[in-house]
Amino acid sequence: MGFLSKILGKKESPITSYNDFWDWFLKHEKEFFKVVQNGDNIEQGFFKKLSPKLDEIHDEIYFLTGMLDEHTAELILTPDGAIRNIFLVEELVNAAPKIDGWKFTALKPASDIKDVSINMGGFKFNSGSLKFYPNLHKDYPDEIDLTIVYDDFVEDKKGIQTNGVYIFLDNYLGELHSVTLIDSLKVVGENDASEELIPIEKLKDYLIWREKEFVEKYEGVRHNTENDNYSSLEAKTKEGEIVLAIVDSDLVHWDKKASHPWVLSIEIPFDGSSNNGMPDDKTYQLLNDIEDEIMLDLKDLDGYLNVGRETSGGKREIHFACKDFRKPPKVLNAIIKKHNQFEISYEIYKDKYWQSFKHLEHN
Repeated sequence: MGFLSKILGKKESPITSYNDFWDWFLKHEKEFFKVVQNGDNIEQGFFKKLSPKLDEIHDEIYFLTGMLDEHTAELILTPDGAIRNIFLVEELVNAAPKIDGWKFTALKPASDIKDVSINMGGFKFNSGSLKFYPNLHKDYPDEIDLTIVYDDFVEDKKGIQTNGVYIFLDNYLGELHSVTLIDSLKVVGENDASEELIPIEKLKDYLIWREKEFVEKYEGVRHNTENDNYSSLEAKTKEGEIVLAIVDSDLVHWDKKASHPWVLSIEIPFDGSSNNGMPDDKTYQLLNDIEDEIMLDLKDLDGYLNVGRETSGGKREIHFACKDFRKPPKVLNAIIKKHNQFEISYEIYKDKYWQSFKHLEHN
């Protein structure tokens, strides 16, 4: 049997935890270091070996590598802008052992703006070609809405130029600040600018100042939903399917919405084809049980507010407003794994004024 295993090669154990991954990496780190140090055949010698192992942790963890100095290789793990996966790469890097000759980094770090120059689609994005100004909104004073002005803006190339700006910001601000501090952004040419232009190198200080103001303004704001009032709605679609909604009416009229700026929207599909788009009694109870499980981990006084739910057309949607973006994906990943009889999905995104819930407020 031992002879046979030598011929076929020993099968590696599956990666089921962060520690499993780093145990595997430790076995190969000297080989990987040489590949990165030499700079030859990195795709075959490192990337193609690393990628499937990371996929066993999660299939949306990406990476960059290079020599930090003569004696140190750096491996940067990144969710590539996906907010829902930030906690994964942070936890994975936090679990990394100390390995001589290696530095492990969660998320693309910030760079000196003098060192940031992005070439994309024949266009160059750097401190000389970019300016900005904030758009201030009376009704949404905490919103960070930016206009980025690009010297070589071409309307027909707006898509690729916007991508170039985002990559520039990732490198200049660092990935975490780039994806979490800016609420909305558009790219225009100088002819379409409507405010005084500010050098792009001042953007980092501007964002830090706005975030500090925001945190201080809402420090300690919590909402106890125990005595809240709830509204229920029953209606029918044009196709005759029933729509049921239950909404925390105190929350949707709350004047401190921006204190919980992250929206978590969960979708649980079910078979409602024989019941006007609604679940049968057994499924209805199971959907409620899943929602209760989520609320056990995402409590209101910890900063996770269940704003309401909608049931129609063979799906249940549950909406939370959250203080932070790290814990909700972790909780939902566990729920998805546990209740795999449903194809549960979710989104988490920034919406300081809960504009996603406007339809619930009107109802």
